[in-house]
Amino acid sequence: MTQIIEAQKGNTTPEMEAVARAEGVSLEHIMQGVADGTIVITRNRVHGSIAPCGIGRGLRTKINANIGTSKDRMSVGEEIDKLKAAVSAGADAVMDLSTGGPIVEIRKEILKQSTVAVGTVPIYQAAVETVEQGKSIVQMDPELLFRVIEEQAAEGVDFVTVHCGVTLGSVERLKRQGRLMDVVSRGGAFLLEWIIYNDTENPLYTHYDRLIDIAKRYDLTLSLGDGMRPGSVADATDRAQIEELITLGELRDVALDAGVQVMIEGPGHVPIQQVETNIKIQKALCKGAPFYVLGPLVTDVAPGYDHLTSAIGGAIAGMAGADFLCYVTPSEHLRLPDLDDVREGVIASRIAAHAADIAKGVPGAMDWDREMSKRRKALDWQGQIELSINPEKARRLRESSLPKESDVCTMCGEFCAMKGVSEYLKKESVKK
Repeated sequence: MTQIIEAQKGNTTPEMEAVARAEGVSLEHIMQGVADGTIVITRNRVHGSIAPCGIGRGLRTKINANIGTSKDRMSVGEEIDKLKAAVSAGADAVMDLSTGGPIVEIRKEILKQSTVAVGTVPIYQAAVETVEQGKSIVQMDPELLFRVIEEQAAEGVDFVTVHCGVTLGSVERLKRQGRLMDVVSRGGAFLLEWIIYNDTENPLYTHYDRLIDIAKRYDLTLSLGDGMRPGSVADATDRAQIEELITLGELRDVALDAGVQVMIEGPGHVPIQQVETNIKIQKALCKGAPFYVLGPLVTDVAPGYDHLTSAIGGAIAGMAGADFLCYVTPSEHLRLPDLDDVREGVIASRIAAHAADIAKGVPGAMDWDREMSKRRKALDWQGQIELSINPEKARRLRESSLPKESDVCTMCGEFCAMKGVSEYLKKESVKK
């Protein structure tokens, strides 16, 4: 039985109970959300070593961190270090996007050592194996793709990105309308090229029933990928993107009817005035399914700072209803991220997610900020550091310019507003 089937029968599961406790919401809220597809619980039934993660309506906005090798950098040890750095910084999930080196070994080690949900993009492995056979990616055998999906599900992968909405129709739409940046999704590009070369429909769309069957057996969450996502703010919210989203909404219905959990993936590069619109369109077309967004990045001109452009878009997207933010690191568009990039990317996305949670009224979100304000007013520097989103960095900055026993900072020093006002308000109270 999957989480959806149990919820629709009115049965609770240990996973639902754990998510309700972790989120501070009622078990009834979780059950209803799982039953109607507005909440997913990302834990493969054979990956019991992780805590179940709830994503969706009324829950804390979650963060994913992408890790993985390329042909130029392929170390198992480095990826495990990135995994640990991401989890330590507060990521709720990681995705292994490896395309170089011993990718199966890397994924298995990540699954073994991760304490959070693990996702993958199976077509990456299928593409790598196709190339290793001396073929072009456009010669990929669909049977190979489904074999890879099955293998990864059996290993315990909790959610998979599958670009089922890249179809003959959406490809034709893209060709007719034109785009500045065409397709920037790697998985989406693989399938677009395959479709054009073979003049054949996407096998993930044609044989969606096979995908559903695999997911149902393992309670694998399908993350329906946005292969047509815009890679430039100039291409955002165009016809190709929306046509794909309509298809994903229809596929969401099929999965829910079969008892399979589904998330919908979204853009991408989106100008700031269109972010809320994108969330509302997705929520309407996909009937409230959890929305997993990359960023969104609200400008294209900030290489080296794209964790910031992403955090701006992520905060707005989360406030509007996005449920799951995929981090972007400072090295986005430039190189494979290192450990520092991973940490910075997770923290930036967590700030965005928390800001969104305050706006959405997520239980407990505002309490954190209220407690920080109390400690600031009291000039309780140790308390502020302990409550900060990155205590290590806060402590390092504080101690770099003043002795630990000082009750002020070097920004205001003797002119500290809080210290002075507090003293005079106390005096005024005594006079009265």
